[in-house]
Amino acid sequence: MSTTSRAQTNRVAANRAKRDAARRARRRGVPVAVAGICVLLIGWEVLSRAYGKPLLFPGPADTGSALIDGLTSGDIGTAAASSVLRVLTGLLVGSLAGVLLGLLSGSSRVIEALLEPFINVFRFIPPLAWFAPALLWLGSGETSKIALIVYTSVFVVAVNTAAGVKAVPRNMIRMARTYGASPIRLFFVVRLPASLPYIFSGVRIAMGNAFMTVVTAEMLGASSGLGVLITEGTANTDVRGVFAALIVLGTLGLCADRAFVHLLRRYGGRFSARTLGGP
Repeated sequence: MSTTSRAQTNRVAANRAKRDAARRARRRGVPVAVAGICVLLIGWEVLSRAYGKPLLFPGPADTGSALIDGLTSGDIGTAAASSVLRVLTGLLVGSLAGVLLGLLSGSSRVIEALLEPFINVFRFIPPLAWFAPALLWLGSGETSKIALIVYTSVFVVAVNTAAGVKAVPRNMIRMARTYGASPIRLFFVVRLPASLPYIFSGVRIAMGNAFMTVVTAEMLGASSGLGVLITEGTANTDVRGVFAALIVLGTLGLCADRAFVHLLRRYGGRFSARTLGGP
């Protein structure tokens, strides 16, 4: 066997061993997660009984009953589908716009000087502050809801992307130029691939922002959505329904994050290992 073939075999074996070790570590974490959920439920029940007003602070059993009723009637399923669609649409548009802004900002000092002040100003203004302007400018249709989710996604992706472009080692760029790489080829072969871990991290953070913002966005006259269920439950003092909707929203966010991490580990190759520190 040649030295090259032996090295490739050892590399494959090492990668397989790393994947097996990571899989075993995730399996070991399952009992810990289950124990944590049990502790949370017990603490929740204790606090609910101590408060003494089930109508205002229902326990896990009452909330679970409301959750089952909502799932059986289809109300929660329909609301969840509407919210997830809005989140995915806004996240996709916001991520693409954020990547474009970040690449432009990180690749040129002139463009950076032009864009960075606006990016850093707007990313500190919460989406809730744009509730009234979005309603007045865009109406109560889907456009205003998607716009708020885009807003909460675009800047975090832009900042992470720009940081990734700036972090590209200068020696890599010099070497590519030495071999005659054109600016376009330099961008697609060196800058963009080297920035992908930062872009993935930005999208993952933006996903969390999008799930948090969808409740606010659905207050803009939505006919369906988890935010609608939360708003209606609050107006009707149906705290059980509010808790049930919150549980579904958090569970959907967790599942989306786990799916994102899994896809990157499965198809992202060397980028996922550098990007994802989560379980």
